[in-house]
Amino acid sequence: MNPQEVLGYVCLLCFSFMSTAKGDLQALSFQPGTLYQYRYSLDVQLVDASTPSPRGAWLRAEALVQLHRLWRDRGGEELLQVQIHHLKAQHEPEEERSQDSTGGPPEEIALSQEAQAELQHPVFISWSSGKVKAFYGDEAESILISNLKRGIISLLQLQPHAGTATEEDVSGSCQVTYTVSNHSITKTKDLLSCTKPKSGFTSVNKIFGVEWQPTSKSQYMVKDNLLWSVLAEESHVVSPALRSTTGIKISSRQQLQLVSSQTPGSAELAGQSLEDALSGTEEQHQPLGMASLPFRRVCTHCPSLRAYLKSFDSQRVKMDTSKAATTWQFQRLIQMLHGAKKRDVLQLLRRAPEAMTPFVVEAAVAAQSVASLAALSDFLDFGKDPKSLLEKFLYAAAFSPQPSGDLLRLVLDKLDGKQLASEVQETGIVAVGSLVGKLCRQKLCGLQEVERGVETILSGLRGAENESKAVIYLLALGNAALPKTIPTLLDHAEEGPATVTTAAISALRQFPTQHISDKVKRAMRRIFHETRKSYEKTCRLAAAEILLDKEPLPMDVINILLATSKLETETAVFLLLKVQNNLHADHHPARKIMKDIMRDPRINNYNLFSKAGISSSFSGPLTVTQDLLSTFGLDLLFLEGGFLRKSVSDFSLLSHGRRLRAAQVTIEAQGMESMLGENVLGGEEEPELMAGMSAIFFDVQLRPIVFFQGYTDLMAKVLLSSGEPTSVVKGNLLLMDHYQVIPLQSGLQVTIKLQGGLGLDISADMDVSIWEQELKTSINTRGSLAIDFQAELDAPFLQATLRNQMEVETSIHFDTMLRFSGSPVLMCLQLREEQVPYREIFTVSKSAGSQSSITRKGRQGIVPGREFALHQANSRVCNLLLTAEEE
Repeated sequence: MNPQEVLGYVCLLCFSFMSTAKGDLQALSFQPGTLYQYRYSLDVQLVDASTPSPRGAWLRAEALVQLHRLWRDRGGEELLQVQIHHLKAQHEPEEERSQDSTGGPPEEIALSQEAQAELQHPVFISWSSGKVKAFYGDEAESILISNLKRGIISLLQLQPHAGTATEEDVSGSCQVTYTVSNHSITKTKDLLSCTKPKSGFTSVNKIFGVEWQPTSKSQYMVKDNLLWSVLAEESHVVSPALRSTTGIKISSRQQLQLVSSQTPGSAELAGQSLEDALSGTEEQHQPLGMASLPFRRVCTHCPSLRAYLKSFDSQRVKMDTSKAATTWQFQRLIQMLHGAKKRDVLQLLRRAPEAMTPFVVEAAVAAQSVASLAALSDFLDFGKDPKSLLEKFLYAAAFSPQPSGDLLRLVLDKLDGKQLASEVQETGIVAVGSLVGKLCRQKLCGLQEVERGVETILSGLRGAENESKAVIYLLALGNAALPKTIPTLLDHAEEGPATVTTAAISALRQFPTQHISDKVKRAMRRIFHETRKSYEKTCRLAAAEILLDKEPLPMDVINILLATSKLETETAVFLLLKVQNNLHADHHPARKIMKDIMRDPRINNYNLFSKAGISSSFSGPLTVTQDLLSTFGLDLLFLEGGFLRKSVSDFSLLSHGRRLRAAQVTIEAQGMESMLGENVLGGEEEPELMAGMSAIFFDVQLRPIVFFQGYTDLMAKVLLSSGEPTSVVKGNLLLMDHYQVIPLQSGLQVTIKLQGGLGLDISADMDVSIWEQELKTSINTRGSLAIDFQAELDAPFLQATLRNQMEVETSIHFDTMLRFSGSPVLMCLQLREEQVPYREIFTVSKSAGSQSSITRKGRQGIVPGREFALHQANSRVCNLLLTAEEE
């Protein structure tokens, strides 16, 4: 060997040593004329996180995987044939094992002849030093078997050097990170980054969605440029966002171990290109995608709408929306409507008795199938049908958890160019706003229907004939919450009359904090501090609330506090208590800022906070779990003479950093000053005598309701009152609607389904007794919630389902009593919840070959009723007023 050769050899050794030291391995390859045999094993488990619950589903499979090289080009690209042999599958026996027993042996799963034949069909891959560049197989093959082969092929996807890359495998196109050490390669896959064709949907309100926590790690062993073994492990924890204890744990483990590389294989194929080599094979070899194909089960035992119609006349029952049985029936009807034909849906709508028609309409809207929407279009006549039925349809659309453009088009078509009752027209406009907003949050703002909906609202606002009409369009803009409409809202907030200003500011409060810009805050400052014109007190307070709640600046908090010294006593007391309440609320975003400000004695002193009045603002927790904080808040603003000007009761949900106004009911009364002999402040017009209510449910603003308007109307309502409360919301809503396909690395598939229905009956009443000088308000909420959460595992040789069904019924009453016959005015607030019955059922069903089994467990109970102690002073006044009333 000459010196130059020796020098070259030494350099090559040094280079190889340096590459290994850095963590990189040499290029991988398979040798020609050799049959490589790997032992493949798969373990998958589905476990219900709830206790008590039946045992979950368990699957194990083993096979021999044969691999040999068919062709290689000069650049290192190889054509490999991969074939599965002798696959055996086992699952857990049907008998449940006791906690201190290991149970019997696993049961073998008998594979059909067809499945065995398909499993043995080879597939081909274009492979270059660990990278799978293309995948070829038979596109006519069953989806589940084809996906299983994708899972095995994905184990061959690796790279011999460290770094981060985007790879295409059975999970989709995912970001992966490699670390290399000696002969070991570790691949960590970010499953949350994976992109694949859309095959599911979820609720727009993420608080009603699903929390998914996946992990994936693979360990490769490489020796002498050859792949010796792979161990791939992944886990998924999936649960409803509001209740992680009702979760499903999925674990999967794949292993590929080299057992032989000495067996002679077939000779390489001739060909100048990969296509030439493929054409020399006898098998089917269409190019296929690496990502798992979504599989959807065919339900053979699910009831059809046509079968339901045959016995429909005998199934008529009284619909009590606050009962769980009605809510379950609502969800079952939605499922039947999903696969129904238009003529069957239309027949159901026409045959339903009058009392049941709203129920069917709500279910048809929730189903949102092409057939159900077409049937609704034919059935609903906005010129003849009762107002109550039309409003049911419109509100069902507004509350849709993930509306479609077709639903918005149907609503717009029904509203377009028709002379409608004002209640129907107003409900339709706020529904359009809600639909537009939800579609935009689904990134569907570019739909023609959305653009048409936005123009309908804006043109209606421009042509509004009076203040009440303008208010409806402004509230619709709040439901839509489109950033491009903020300038329009600011213009009406600053320049409009009191009712318009209040509505515009209320709409702005619907926007996420990131859209409350400096421009918005400057406008709110001008309104609160009245730098350009005078505003009614409720307008100023609404502006102050935006400044205090939407990432407040210390300057704004200080200026608002200092401004209270120049405000009327009740208005000042209300604002000061609002700041103090935010200071003590752990979840409030401005708590830290306000806490820092309160350390300054120039702000936090007796002179500023010593004002005494009966207005109040407070909030506190109702329920606290590891996933959910539900709060109750109450704001009460009184006139200087002691009459209630405005009350806001708020039930909010906070979960995983998200906030949802579940229910907010505002009752306003104005013009009472003249009745009490008070004078209106200089510069203010005397407002018209009026009382009304507006409500927000699940972040959707409803059409405001007027109790009375004008003194004559008030007296008529007092004298002719039937004593019946005003219905705010009554019906069934689909709150949760989630469908998610999780492709496991093995090629198996888990499908997550979540459906949650709510039956709701909310009524409100206001009783004004001029003679007794008493005001009573009552808000009664009765409801039922039914949640169906399930995970389906689909494999070529096993199907398993874990299902959790939960139901709860509740009734909450919020009453206020105000006696203003003497001084000081006495006020009593009562918030009470009746006993809450609940039930939960856990089901595990499995089907393997010709065998099937179902196991169930459950629990039920009653949570005792309770009355919430709001604060000590309120308890003393309630005791005084209620005792006097009993006497």
